[in-house]
Amino acid sequence: MKGIVFNLLEEVVIRHHGEDAWDSLLEGADLDGAYTSLGSYPDDDIYKLVGVAAQTLDMTPFATLRWFGREAMPLLASRYPTYFCAHTTTRPFVLSVNSIIHPEVRKVYPGADVPTFGFREEPDGSLLMTYRSARRLCALAQGFVEGAADHFGEALSFDHLQCMHQGDQTCQCRISFLGKKAS
Repeated sequence: MKGIVFNLLEEVVIRHHGEDAWDSLLEGADLDGAYTSLGSYPDDDIYKLVGVAAQTLDMTPFATLRWFGREAMPLLASRYPTYFCAHTTTRPFVLSVNSIIHPEVRKVYPGADVPTFGFREEPDGSLLMTYRSARRLCALAQGFVEGAADHFGEALSFDHLQCMHQGDQTCQCRISFLGKKAS
């Protein structure tokens, strides 16, 4: 896994819980925490950190990853505004992941192993999203989508219809876009 993910996790943890919390996570996971954004690190490191964070926060690993993805989105928007300013709503932003965002990620972070997404527009206006990745970080993907909706000031519902964590080959999720959030 690319170091940028670890850097984002560190920033989110410090922003919400302080530097001591990040140090405690590293200690609890028995990791040194020397992650550079361009470096590649064992996937097991993120699983260890999420596991310790989940125990510390009294959350499930799924909820912890979802929280992390949602809270990381403002950091991504400030670092990579070009990906966001081309869109005014969440739907086209989400649909740009395969065609624009992930190809650029591979350029900036050579060797990045990004998940594959499939999208199908549903007659009711929702978007059926298929997630495939050996890392099985569908909760992180959900958090990113929810964070994107927050960025665009929109509400959405995100339902897991199938999940690799339940024995399915892929994750199938329905994203229903509910419009602008009430102020």
